[in-house]
Amino acid sequence: MSARVVVIAGGLSPERDVSIRSGRRVAEDLRDAGFEAEVRDVDATLLPDLIADPPACAFPLVHGVAGEDGSLQEALQSIGLAFVGSGAHACRRSFDKAIAGALLADAGIAVPESIALPQSMFRDLGAPVLLAAITDQLGFPLVVKPNRGGSALGVSVVREAEELPAAMVAAFAYGEVVLIQRFIEGTEVAVAITENDDGCHAMPVVEIVADSGLYDYSARYTAGTTEFFTPARLTDEVLAAAAATAIQAHGVLGLRDWSRSDLMVDEAGTVWFLEVNVAPGMTETSLVPQAIAASPTDVTSVLADLVARATSRTPRES
Repeated sequence: MSARVVVIAGGLSPERDVSIRSGRRVAEDLRDAGFEAEVRDVDATLLPDLIADPPACAFPLVHGVAGEDGSLQEALQSIGLAFVGSGAHACRRSFDKAIAGALLADAGIAVPESIALPQSMFRDLGAPVLLAAITDQLGFPLVVKPNRGGSALGVSVVREAEELPAAMVAAFAYGEVVLIQRFIEGTEVAVAITENDDGCHAMPVVEIVADSGLYDYSARYTAGTTEFFTPARLTDEVLAAAAATAIQAHGVLGLRDWSRSDLMVDEAGTVWFLEVNVAPGMTETSLVPQAIAASPTDVTSVLADLVARATSRTPRES
C-alpha cells in the first residue's frame, strides 16, 4: 500500500489562492510519484482528523501568516505528526524579515541596510519626522514591505520622498510592522535548496525579469508578465556565489528539507540576501518548479525525497 500524505493548503492569509494552487499541484505530483495524496485546508476538522487517522506525514504549503510563521508547524509538532519542511523555531525566525536579515548579516552575508518599525511608533513619534530621519539614514531608492508576509503583497519601490507615505499605507495593510530597506539595483534571482543525506544542494539559479520592473504579486502569478532564465545569465563565479549564499542562509537559519532564497546581484557581482521562503510556491509560474526543470532531477523525485526525509525523523523535532 502506498504511503498517505496530507498536503495542507489554503488558510486565511492574503496568499490563500496561491497556496491552494500550490497544494493541488504538489498533490498531483505526489500521486504521480506513487503516494496517496489529499489536500486539506486549515480548519477546525484538520487536527482531529489527523489525530484519528494519521498519515505518513503532512506537507504544509500554507503561505504567509500561520503557514510560514511557525504556527502550523507548532500545531503539527504538538500532535506528533511528521511533516515536510522546517520546524517551528526555524520558521519563526525566518518569517520575520528583520530578524532573519540580522542573523544573516551577523554571519557575514550581505543584507541591505534596513529599519523595521511598528505602526504605533509612527503614530507616537510622528510619521513626518521619523520618515525624514529614516530616509536621511538610508537614502533613496528604498523598498517598503511588510516585515512578515510573502508573495510581494504590499511591497513598493520608493524613489522619491513624495512616494513614501502611500507605500507605507500599502505595507501596513498587510501587517503591523513595516520594513524600510535600501533598494539594491541589479539582477533579481532565486535559489532553491533541497537537502539529502549528503547535505544541502542548490538548484540552478533562476533569473527574474518582470515586465513592470517590479516582481510584485501580479508579476509572480500572472502568466506572461515575467520572463525567467534558468540558469541565470550571470558568470559562473556569481552563480556559485548565489548558490553558496542560499545554502549558508538555509543553514544559519536552521532550515530543513527545502527553502528558496530571494537574492539580488548588483553590478559589482555582490550577492545580496532579500528574504527566504520556508514553504515555497509550487504553482505553474513559481520559481522552484522552474529550477527543478532545469536540474538533472524532476519534481516527483524531489517531492518523494522530501517525504522520505520527513517520515524518517522524530515527529516532534523542531
